[in-house]
Amino acid sequence: MDPNFWIERWKNAEIGFHREKVHDFLPRYWASLGLAAGSAVFVPLCGKSYDMVWLAAQGHRVIGCELSPLAVDAFFREQDLVADVRPEGALAVWSAGPFTIWCGDIFELPQEALRDVAAVYDRAALVAFPPSLQVRYAETLLTLLPPEAPMLLVSLAYPDGQINGPPFSTPLAQVDALFADTHDIALAETRDGLDESQNLKARGVTSLDETAYILKRT
Repeated sequence: MDPNFWIERWKNAEIGFHREKVHDFLPRYWASLGLAAGSAVFVPLCGKSYDMVWLAAQGHRVIGCELSPLAVDAFFREQDLVADVRPEGALAVWSAGPFTIWCGDIFELPQEALRDVAAVYDRAALVAFPPSLQVRYAETLLTLLPPEAPMLLVSLAYPDGQINGPPFSTPLAQVDALFADTHDIALAETRDGLDESQNLKARGVTSLDETAYILKRT
């Protein structure tokens, strides 16, 4: 998938995927990961998500990765934070307070970026990739993350062929195909997500399952 697609979406403010509130699944299921306060949490393809603010309020250090510098800049401005910005290889590292966001291609993250991560929160990353890149994404997480790091994963599933992603429909069978060989996968909750996804409804989606999974390495 062309990275410029996401750059242009942010440039043109076409960000229907951004939520103006904390996702319900996060406070509902986060405690089940059993993390200590002060632990570092990785939020891939983080945008300017309010979920990062909630995680920081729980005492976590938040490490994000986001392709668009417009999104990263917007996040720090909206939180009234002045970020220190430094180059790091092919990426730029923005940091202020409990937040560190690596700006650039997630597939170019260096090993040291995630070496202290205790858990992952993925609400919008997996479903942003087409199936071929979902495989690469899962392999990247497996390579970069400490083996003990669990994940709270949110996926979307809708009838085949209704829209061209993103988001890409990622039902349980696909989650299993990506992670079952390396993780225990627990389905925490599935709900009808269409009412909160009016942009997808307008594009022609007639039903939408939103599912929270808890993944732990085997």
